[in-house]
Amino acid sequence: MEETSLYIVPTPIGNLEDITARALRILNEVDTILAEDTRNTGKLLKHFDIKSNLQSHHAFNEHKTVEGLLQRLQKGEKIALVSDAGTPVISDPGYMLVRACGEADIKVETLPGPTAFVPALVNSGLPADRFTFEGFLPHKKGRQTKITELAEEQRTMVFYESPHRLVKFLEQLSSAWGEERKASVSRELSKLHEETKRGSLKELAEYYTEVPPKGEIVVVVEGKKVEKKPKGNKYKYKDEA
Repeated sequence: MEETSLYIVPTPIGNLEDITARALRILNEVDTILAEDTRNTGKLLKHFDIKSNLQSHHAFNEHKTVEGLLQRLQKGEKIALVSDAGTPVISDPGYMLVRACGEADIKVETLPGPTAFVPALVNSGLPADRFTFEGFLPHKKGRQTKITELAEEQRTMVFYESPHRLVKFLEQLSSAWGEERKASVSRELSKLHEETKRGSLKELAEYYTEVPPKGEIVVVVEGKKVEKKPKGNKYKYKDEA
């Protein structure tokens, strides 16, 4: 650790065995760990007996703390950024700090590691060669507009959603895109009660109406199918005499 650096460190989304040896080393060596929720991250550090200083860094204070963190990094402090689970910045705080470090020519090193949407996409059984990650849609303003815009998307789509909004979300998609559109819902990935349900948007909405979901949720939906036009000219012309 010779250079001034901000380390982006993914943490397990459930199973603690998913943390890497490199992540543990970095968390042990840095001066400070920035955490979305210090209580949640504190449990992780305690489990692995990591003694590095812990500091709160979340969406509600990020814009106020960036300048101070840059000054500390420029003075040689080593800082790691983690989120509650998975890879920071992916639907989590951290973007403002990473951008500011880039503008200040401070090295940012991002470790590979856990993120919820990748196993959900792979496990969905839907095409994964081309996809779009949409994360959380707006809760109210702009939500329906975004759903309408995505109706023509041909790539597989990946969303994050909360348990109490899941059924309504599936019903909204079903109404806008057709109730037979294929999808999957993955929840509690890598945890004891991990579950993936596959079916049409209508079937999934009906299932989760009867069985209210719990835990972190990833919804994967197939893109719009487009009929392929026949290649070549299907008409044959007679030679003129």
